Amino acid sequence: MRWLFLLLLMLNAFFYIQHQHRLPLAPVEVQSPESRVGESIRLLSESQAGGDGQREETCLFLGGIDSEAALLDLHQRLLSLDIDSNVFGLDSVSGEDFWVYLPPLGSRPASLQQLRELQARNVDGYIIAEGDLANGISLGIFPRKADVDRLLARLQELGYEPGVRTLPRLHRKFWLRISPESRRLVSPEVLAIVLAAVPGVQSEQMPCKGIATESGFE
Repeated sequence: MRWLFLLLLMLNAFFYIQHQHRLPLAPVEVQSPESRVGESIRLLSESQAGGDGQREETCLFLGGIDSEAALLDLHQRLLSLDIDSNVFGLDSVSGEDFWVYLPPLGSRPASLQQLRELQARNVDGYIIAEGDLANGISLGIFPRKADVDRLLARLQELGYEPGVRTLPRLHRKFWLRISPESRRLVSPEVLAIVLAAVPGVQSEQMPCKGIATESGFE
């Protein structure tokens, strides 16, 4: 019995020492099927969102000046560097003008007779050829309201009933657009040379689409 007791004691000591020296295993987190499904859905939605949120393509625009010839010359210089571009004009409202007129009469001969009467009284004008005021008499377009008021007062004294229309005063600026395919060819050094070569030219990064040109919307 003594040897059996010693054997059990040795075995207990052996297992105790082995347990003390065993490296602890790192805990493993097991995901439930629901969490794995949720993660896959989240990743799929993120990938779809990344596909839908593509950045709008932008182009480099140079210009904002009154001289079309300067940009046409620049266009040719860029072509020699294999940089594709096009020149276009943009109209912007810079003010308003005032158009003074007499409404059309019943016939063209009647309007011509009225025009002769005005000219006899030193009031200049001409017959309007088309539009909703065709056969009316145009008495001039004036940039200043004070000039309009003086003319209206004189015409009313002569017994006429003139009308006035406000017209937008347009100012055209010219721009050169560099195509997206050629944008990478315009290095900072090239851009600096261009800006220095054309006085007053501006550099703008704008969406390629939605810019109104003479040929419509790009």
